[in-house]
Amino acid sequence: MALDTRTAAAEVIGEVLAGKSLNQVLTPRLLKVAERDRGLLQQLCYGSLRQAPRLQALLEQLLDKPLRDKDRDVQGLLICGLYQLESTRIPDHAAVAATVGAVRGLKKNWAKNMTNAVLRRFLRERDKLEQGLDEAARANHPRWLFREISRQWPEAADQIMDANNLQPPMTLRVNRLQTTREAYLAMLASAGIAARAGTLCEDAIYLEQPCDVTELPGFAEGQASVQDEAAQLAAVLLEAAPGERILDACSAPGGKTCHILELQPAIAELVAMDIDETRLLKVSENLGRLGLTATLLAADAGHLPMQLEPASFDRILVDAPCSATGVIRRHPDVKLLRREEDIRGFAAQQRRILDGLWPLLKAGGALLYATCSILEEENSAVLQQFLGDYPDAELVPFAGDWGQPTPYGRQLLPSPTGPDGLFYARLKKTF
Repeated sequence: MALDTRTAAAEVIGEVLAGKSLNQVLTPRLLKVAERDRGLLQQLCYGSLRQAPRLQALLEQLLDKPLRDKDRDVQGLLICGLYQLESTRIPDHAAVAATVGAVRGLKKNWAKNMTNAVLRRFLRERDKLEQGLDEAARANHPRWLFREISRQWPEAADQIMDANNLQPPMTLRVNRLQTTREAYLAMLASAGIAARAGTLCEDAIYLEQPCDVTELPGFAEGQASVQDEAAQLAAVLLEAAPGERILDACSAPGGKTCHILELQPAIAELVAMDIDETRLLKVSENLGRLGLTATLLAADAGHLPMQLEPASFDRILVDAPCSATGVIRRHPDVKLLRREEDIRGFAAQQRRILDGLWPLLKAGGALLYATCSILEEENSAVLQQFLGDYPDAELVPFAGDWGQPTPYGRQLLPSPTGPDGLFYARLKKTF
C-alpha cells in the first residue's frame, strides 16, 4: 500500500530537522508514495523547507510548548500544513483535513486534535501572528545567515534572499560537440518548450518552465545537460588548451568535468577526482551519456594523492566543498542544516584542499578556485591566507565585468531568474 503523501512529507521534513540532508531522505520516500503523487511530495518538501524559518517562527507562537525531539515528524507535518495554507492553491479546508488525516500514518493519534487546532488557529489569527515575526523570519532565513547576508551584501541582500526563497530556473548546457545553442533553441521551440539564451555563457539556455529531462530533445543522445549557468562558467574560466593535462579535483557529479571536455576535446588527459568513490559513478554515467572520456580517481584532495606525480598538471579546477549558501534555492535544507560555526570548518577544509593540490601544479600552471558560497570567510579570506603562505602563488584577475568584484576574485550572486551564487578566483604558479 502506498504511503500517504503528507505523511511522507512529514517524515522527510522531520528527518531534515534531525540533521539529515533532503536528498538523503526524500528519494526513498518518493518510491513509497503513489507515482501520481511524487510531484506533490517534492513540492511539499521543497516548498516547506524554503519557508521553514518563517513557518517555524509561526509554530513557536501557535504551540503552547515546544514539541519533543522524538516528535520531529509531527513538527514536520505542522510545517507542511502551514506551507499548504500559505503558499499553495489547495483549498484551506482540504489542506487542513489532509494534514490532520496524515497523523494516522505517523501512528501518533495524540497529535490529531493538536494539528487541527494549530492549523485552524493559524487561519483565524494569521495577521496577528505575522506581526510577531522578526526580520529574519519574514525573510525566510535563519538569523545568523540573515545577518551575514545583510552585512556582507547590503545593497544586494533583498535580491539574494528573494532568490533563495524561489524555485530556481532550469538551465541547460548545450553540448557544442554535437550542436549549437541556436540549433538547440530551435529544437526546443519545435518541441513546444519555451526557452531563452543565457548571457554569461555561450552554451547556456534557460527554460521558461522546468520539465522532465526525458522531454528534452536529444537529451539521451547527449546534446544537452542540466547545469546552472554560474557553474558553466567554471570550464570557461579554466581556459584549457590543447595538449594540456587537467585535474578536476572535486569532480562529482561531473557537470564541470564534461563541460571542460566539450569545450576542449584536444586536451591530453582529464583526471576527474573525488573523495567519494560512489559519487564517481555519477561522473562515469554523465561521461558515458555524452560520449566523453576521462580518468577517474578516488582520492582525498586534502592530501597529495600517491597516484599523482607532483608538478604534473597544467591546470587544476578546485570546486571546493562549502556551505552552499549560494545555491540555497536548489538545496533549501541548507536553511535548517547549516550553522554559523560550520563556516569556519568549511574554510579550514578548503585551505587543506588547496595545500594538498598545489604541489600537483606545474610552474606556470593555473588553478581555478570555485565555491557555491557567497560568504567571504570561504572565499576571499581563504585566498588571502593561501597567497600569504605561498610565495609562488599569484592572483590572476579575470577579464570582463560579470558578477561582483571582490579583493581576491569575482562573486556571482543568486538572482530570481538568473544564475546561482558562485565565487571564482584564479591563481598562477610562478615558479
